Amino acid sequence: MTDEEILSLFDDWNEALQTLDPKKVAALYESNAILLPTLSKQVRHNSSEIEAYFSQLLAYAPKGSINEANVRIFGDIAINSGVYTFLFESGLSIQARFTFVYKWNGAKWMIIEHHSSKMPKEGSPF
Repeated sequence: MTDEEILSLFDDWNEALQTLDPKKVAALYESNAILLPTLSKQVRHNSSEIEAYFSQLLAYAPKGSINEANVRIFGDIAINSGVYTFLFESGLSIQARFTFVYKWNGAKWMIIEHHSSKMPKEGSPF
């Protein structure tokens, strides 16, 4: 596995977002994956909770782009972390920090952990 292949997993995820089908997005996550979402205070612990989050988010037609990516590969585990920006149909954009943790299941890479948090406001001490 190469860094480029791990980076392409974001493209697959972003393309799933573009379908506006939460089932397609949730299918990229392992059944017991954890999602710490950008726009919800609720930690998502499994496929149905992850799908429910994307059901809400996809109503705003988000499209993501990576500003900075940092890939590390440890055998059957790969991590991509950095900064991405989402543009919504309304014109609103949100920049966030992210970490995707992937695990090779013998056939494909699955998301097992995804953390996304909005960037702090400039000048904020917290």
